[in-house]
Parts: sequence; structure tokens; C-alpha cells
Amino acid sequence: MSKGWIKKSFGTAKPVIAMCHFDALPGDPKYDMKKGLGWVIDRARKNLAALQKGGVDAVMFSNEFSLPYLTKVEPITQTVMARIIGELRQEIHVPYGVNVLWDAGASVELAVAVGASFVREIFTGVYASDFGLWNTNYGAVARLRSRLGAGDVRLMFNILPEASTYLGQRSLADIAKTTVFNGEPDMICVSGMKAGAVTSTEALREVVKAVPGTPVFANTGVNIKNAAEQLSIADGAVIGSTFKKNNDFFDMVDQEKVARLMDAVRAARK
Repeated sequence: MSKGWIKKSFGTAKPVIAMCHFDALPGDPKYDMKKGLGWVIDRARKNLAALQKGGVDAVMFSNEFSLPYLTKVEPITQTVMARIIGELRQEIHVPYGVNVLWDAGASVELAVAVGASFVREIFTGVYASDFGLWNTNYGAVARLRSRLGAGDVRLMFNILPEASTYLGQRSLADIAKTTVFNGEPDMICVSGMKAGAVTSTEALREVVKAVPGTPVFANTGVNIKNAAEQLSIADGAVIGSTFKKNNDFFDMVDQEKVARLMDAVRAARK
């Protein structure tokens, strides 16, 4: 997979994809029925505005507060996500993607429904995770993508998912190599152990060296102090918690923090 599509799709080298997290949705254990869905949409709208005004290159919508996550989501989840993105659609001014945690097929279906240009998911591997034994079936997802005519939807493969351990005695480099051979990902994401945890520079270097023709993104933990180092290795970054007030995963996006970090990113690109 060539890296040339990155600049064409995002308008820059080393792009930052910012997470626009949705609060708990109908059907989720923490959904607030008194505040209702209108409150969830309002908060998503405010976060989207703060991210875009702060200068991010793209956004990715996810049901981040649907904890604890399912590996096969209930239909209500992607249905509500489609409604929220639909209501925000006229306010989105940057490329956007989706991530239905943690259901690869549902993510692809949602991308088709809302016109998203990319998807991030756990497409390959078997893991021991906080959510139980976590299996995947990328062959089925690839066929679903083909049936839906979604070949233009870029796929971001997270090969080092948070809160889990790969079941197998293979190195990260070998996992990256066979993932590229068997799955032909548009991009590989490398993560820390949880949301907001800094991605290991050693892990990033290992994957970049193993698959030099495939874009590799730092998936967690990029901040104003390490942005230059992380982007000297990676082809871009996905940023969520660092853009929040007090770096708090559960808080709202802080536009001033977004702007400061994006200034650091632009400096690093030079």
C-alpha cells in the first residue's frame, strides 16, 4: 500500500485525526435517559466545533463512552451514531471517519451510511482483553465491504489494541508484516495500553521498519511535549484525550489545547 494517498486525502503530510467522542448512547449502561439524546448531540456538536476551530486535519466519530464495549454491537448503537453524524453533517468541514467500538462490520456499515472516508478498527488477530476473548474475522468484513461498494473507504488497522494482549508468540514486526500481506490495510495504528497512554516509540519504529510501504500512525498519547518525536517516526497521529480539558478522557474538548498542539504539529512537519 502506497503512502501517497495520505496527503491527497487529508491535505497534508503527517495529519492529525482528532477523536470526537460520543457520550453514552441509548442502550449503553451509562446512558442518561433524563438528559436524553439531544444532550448527547449538543455535546458532540460542541466538541466538533472546538476540534475544527483548533485546526485539526480530520475527525473520527466514535462511541467511546459505550463502556464496557461489545465486540458485536446492538443495532441501536450504529443507528443512533448515524443519526448524530447525520445531524452534524452540514457542520463537518474536514475529512471524517468512524469507529464503532469494537465491531468492524458495524464500522464499515456506518461509514457507508454517513459517507465517511475512513474507518479505524481491530480487523485482525485474537486477543485476551478486558472484554473477554476477542476474536476477529477480517475475511467476512472484507466481503461485506465489497458487497456494500465501500472500496473507497480507507481501513485503519489497529494491530496493538488497548486493554488487550495478542494471543500468539509472534513479534510486533511479524504481526505487521503478515497483516499487510493478508489484509492490505490502508494504514496501521499502534497504541498504548489504554486511551491517552503514550505509544511506545520503540513499537512505532519496529512497525515502520517492518512495513515501510504502509502508513503507520501513533494511535494514542501524542501530546505537545512528544509530538515532534512521535511524528518524526509515524506518518500521522490519532489524538483524543490530549485534546480534552485536563487530559481527562471523559471531559470536553478544549479548543485552546487543540490549537496549541496543532501549532506544535505544524512545527514538527517543517
